[in-house]
Amino acid sequence: MTQRNPAPSLSSPRTAPSIHVRAALTWLAIVPLVAIGLTATAPFTIGWDPVLRAFVLTLVVPLAVSLFVPRPKTIHDRYSWRLVDRLSEGCSRSA
Repeated sequence: MTQRNPAPSLSSPRTAPSIHVRAALTWLAIVPLVAIGLTATAPFTIGWDPVLRAFVLTLVVPLAVSLFVPRPKTIHDRYSWRLVDRLSEGCSRSA
């Protein structure tokens, strides 16, 4: 009985980044926006309950995900695919 190799080959089609990479990229895009949002809304929300402040600030998340997350993902894709291409070239040269 022959077993299949579960590891993807370097010549396989490119796939989406893992859930962990996407979570990290989303976090990296949203953290600066949250810091800016907290700073910008601080004078207006001094007396507000912290839960209400958090709720108002999270209203920005859909906007952030649609406008700011694609840029880090594009950068990640560009550099990770270049690495895969370089590795595949190195493997083909050594063969």
